[in-house]
Amino acid sequence: MAVVDRYVERTTVSHAISNPVDRLKQEEGKPVKYMLLIYDTEEELGNLSEAERWRIAGEYMQLTQRLKSDGNYLGGAQLRTTVSATSVRIRNGQRLLTDAPFAETYEQFGGYYLIEAKDLDEALDIAAQIPSARFGTVEVRPIVEPAPVV
Repeated sequence: MAVVDRYVERTTVSHAISNPVDRLKQEEGKPVKYMLLIYDTEEELGNLSEAERWRIAGEYMQLTQRLKSDGNYLGGAQLRTTVSATSVRIRNGQRLLTDAPFAETYEQFGGYYLIEAKDLDEALDIAAQIPSARFGTVEVRPIVEPAPVV
């Protein structure tokens, strides 16, 4: 139960304001760009019926349309499964390639949304609407904006 309590506490407005990136942007009155990284369990998704997969795909399409009409959507994409991935590492000046992801994880990175939100709380509200949040994880990370060139 303590984990749930910490989670609820972390998603309050006070957390968003304590985040230096959000505080800076809020003071300037500018929205913040966030990457919403979507993680699923490919095995569980593969066990869904075709009808369930189409229903979830429809929910994604509706969310994308809503984000576009609300002015939050900047981009997004679904990734192919990890069996199509190739990992690249450079060690001792040599390029090493590994089929599939290098890291073994329970959940796999399956796609993303790039959004603009007024603050972290709005970004978290949007992330909670992503269908995969019900059975996977959505990681919300602010984008580092490049400093203006003078």
